[in-house]
Amino acid sequence: MKCCHHSEDHVICIEHVPIFASLNSEEKMEIVEIASSRSYEKGEIIYRAGDEGGTLFVLYTGKAKLFRLSMSGKEQVLRLVEQGEFMGELSLFSSLPLTDNAQALETTTMCVLEGEKLKALMIKYPSIAFKVMDELSRRLEMAENRIEDISLSSVSHRVAKAIMELSNGKEQFSLPMTKGDLASQLGMTQETLSRKLALFQEEGLILLKGHRKIIIKNKEQLKAASIEEN
Repeated sequence: MKCCHHSEDHVICIEHVPIFASLNSEEKMEIVEIASSRSYEKGEIIYRAGDEGGTLFVLYTGKAKLFRLSMSGKEQVLRLVEQGEFMGELSLFSSLPLTDNAQALETTTMCVLEGEKLKALMIKYPSIAFKVMDELSRRLEMAENRIEDISLSSVSHRVAKAIMELSNGKEQFSLPMTKGDLASQLGMTQETLSRKLALFQEEGLILLKGHRKIIIKNKEQLKAASIEEN
């Protein structure tokens, strides 16, 4: 990990964060004053479960993943973190340590904000607190939907739904994570995911290119599979 302290970088970082979008330039500079930058190499751990919290991490460049480990060491991917998104926020409102792990998936730069000072600014600018609450509510809904899918939906349904969501309306795209990480997020093994992708290809729904590229060949049928159970 490398630490940087360039205020210009901090300003750019803050500009990319939706929860600060409603602030004017002077107010954003107050956020910049409590920020620092940290850079991580691919595969480097940003923080671990059990670490002291009280810090908000905002992703400036790169990509990271949040995950938890079972007692046996099995990894459960919670979500990807991309530009402008934040993590570590739950520890801002409690004295408990961090409960998940964060790892850089590529060379990544984080803008790190001091928790106590950020909470003071939330009192001064309630719009920040409301934006954080709105984002946390959205994540809670997504987590509940994910649990429901894993508990009640078939493998076909989960994989088709993931492809539709990750494609974001495009006919071809590249997986933003490894198949192992995607399988973990979907509650299945990598072997199960690979078999289902191969079956979708045999059925003419998709075309696989290399390790991560997917071309959607039959959008309507794939969409139906993502909505309805077989």
